[in-house]
Amino acid sequence: MILVNTDYISGKNLEMLGLVKGSTIQSKNIGRDITQSFKTIVGGELGAYTEMMNDARALATKRMAAEAEAMGADAVVNVRYASAAIMQGAAEVMAYGTAVKFV
Repeated sequence: MILVNTDYISGKNLEMLGLVKGSTIQSKNIGRDITQSFKTIVGGELGAYTEMMNDARALATKRMAAEAEAMGADAVVNVRYASAAIMQGAAEVMAYGTAVKFV
């Protein structure tokens, strides 16, 4: 499965199949949440949250690609990500794009 953030793939004619998306809501356990809140006092990267968001993006991307494969797509173009805080310590990540088939 080819995933690109452009609306074309060089040298390929594309037939658009439709919108595909994948999402997840992730949170850290209460112990990690407390330790990360202490980190905000001194500043710096919140490593546990960085890891959580990286995992969330990977899972959302995997789910988007699976939806595209179920449609018979060869690729997803114009891939985008969006995130939103759901509650303190939890975030939703969505990956979306257009599923295409090579003609």
